[in-house]
Amino acid sequence: MNKKKVRTFSATDQEVAMLASLASYHGFSKSATITNLVKKEFWRVFPSGTEKIKPDANAWVKEQPHEHGTERERA
Repeated sequence: MNKKKVRTFSATDQEVAMLASLASYHGFSKSATITNLVKKEFWRVFPSGTEKIKPDANAWVKEQPHEHGTERERA
């Protein structure tokens, strides 16, 4: 069982209000909204995953080069 970890982030009042609006619209918590947005962006940038993060075994993966380089090149 994976335990959830409490994390904090900095945001302006306007950004928190924007997040609350998106969360309400989709019927999610603010935390779930942030998580879903991060996952969506991650898989957009790294459609085949990275060295450490691999797609699920049953995921459909379309191989495509990306302009951001490899994880090792960015470090």
